[in-house]
Amino acid sequence: QVEVENLETGEVFLESYDKLVLAPGARPVRPPLPGLESERLFTLRTVEDTLKIKEFIERHKPRSALLAGGGFISVELAENLRRLGMQVSIVQQLPQLMAPFDPEMAAFIHAELRRQGVQLVLGRAAAGFEPLEGGIELLLEGGGSLRADMAVMAIGVSPDSALAVAAGLETGIKGSIVVNEHMQTSDPDIYAAGDAVQVRHIVSGRPALISLAGPANRQGRIAADNICGIESRYRGSLGSSVLKVFELTAASTGLSQRDALAAGLEADSVVLSPMNHAGYYPGGRLMTMKVVFEWGSYRLLGAQIVGREGVDKRIDLLATAILAGMDARELKELDLAYAPPFSSAKDPVNMAGFMVDNIARGLLRQWYVQQGPELPRDGSALLLDLRTPEEYQSGHIEGFRNIPLDQLRDHLSELPADRPVYLVCESGLRSYIGLRILEGRGYAAYNLSGGMRLYRAYWEDRALAERAAPCGMELKD
Repeated sequence: QVEVENLETGEVFLESYDKLVLAPGARPVRPPLPGLESERLFTLRTVEDTLKIKEFIERHKPRSALLAGGGFISVELAENLRRLGMQVSIVQQLPQLMAPFDPEMAAFIHAELRRQGVQLVLGRAAAGFEPLEGGIELLLEGGGSLRADMAVMAIGVSPDSALAVAAGLETGIKGSIVVNEHMQTSDPDIYAAGDAVQVRHIVSGRPALISLAGPANRQGRIAADNICGIESRYRGSLGSSVLKVFELTAASTGLSQRDALAAGLEADSVVLSPMNHAGYYPGGRLMTMKVVFEWGSYRLLGAQIVGREGVDKRIDLLATAILAGMDARELKELDLAYAPPFSSAKDPVNMAGFMVDNIARGLLRQWYVQQGPELPRDGSALLLDLRTPEEYQSGHIEGFRNIPLDQLRDHLSELPADRPVYLVCESGLRSYIGLRILEGRGYAAYNLSGGMRLYRAYWEDRALAERAAPCGMELKD
């Protein structure tokens, strides 16, 4: 039986069941911080929350907003508030927004937000709120504060599992409801689905909380099937997601390289910067794609893509490939639809497969953007920038010598063959060609994964995050 209260009349009654489904969802995390009772502080989870925020904006005409938290809610809300002409600041305890992305990929998201006038205060946690005359102040751990006309607490959600706990059902991560592959709880007559349940991550095999609409809806169908006597199993979640960030689209699936390493997997990755369709067809837009795989088995572990167009199509392809158990090299074999307005003859997903295959065959060795400052600059290694002189003059990595790719063969006699060679170009293509030239002459060469485009994005983001420069929002120290 379920005890039910009629919220309009106060009547309490019992309702019996044969099978019960719990789908309570999740609730916004509200840590025990001072000042949470402020009428200028909101959470955003439901349609009712949206209407409450909209009503406040229409009535009080706020000119600035603070968003505590760096996930989907904060990023999407930041865009909407900026469209209303408000100054927006996002405060995030982690050193980056959007945890499913690796730092160098999150850098593109940060850059777009800053370009649109959003202030990012990263690596600083909220310590509390204080009311002000006509506004609110967010206190930062370690000192300092931010002031605005309103604030939104969006630091995540937790399973709303109080009813399951009261019923004595088994719980898991953060009090989530433990279910089997049929969506049954520890009571076989009670099923659960949605944001309140603990699932298995398909890639890591570990228990996970994944609060996304797609998995929740599939879980509901599976619970209904099994209640009706239809055999149905939930295999787990990949966490596939896509996000609009002003003019950018950012998407991810599976594990990031950081999370794969934390899970004990020997993970590596390739990064490429292809066009969304054939380069000679008008209107092509660059995207940056990172594909994560496991050494040895070359099992696909995850992917992240940031760009203007064509991002959602490729992330769905990669999510399908992971679910199918393909290894990363097999991406080169996918027979994908091609016409110049829609793709390239070698689709970006195919290209990722070619790159991983090159690594597996020993045709490509890589170095990574985080290693830039650590490269030897004492002459024990050769550091070469294969871009044009004009590109080199517009910005280069300290210590790198400029030899344009089409002049590389003319300079081989100047390059000692007993030293490792670290190569860079804009996207990684020219430097890969240079790597093949050098490898053919006996050099041990390494190509910068992602090229200067990724290198600039990562290190410029690091520099801006350290400065935490205000952007129309008062930051008090």
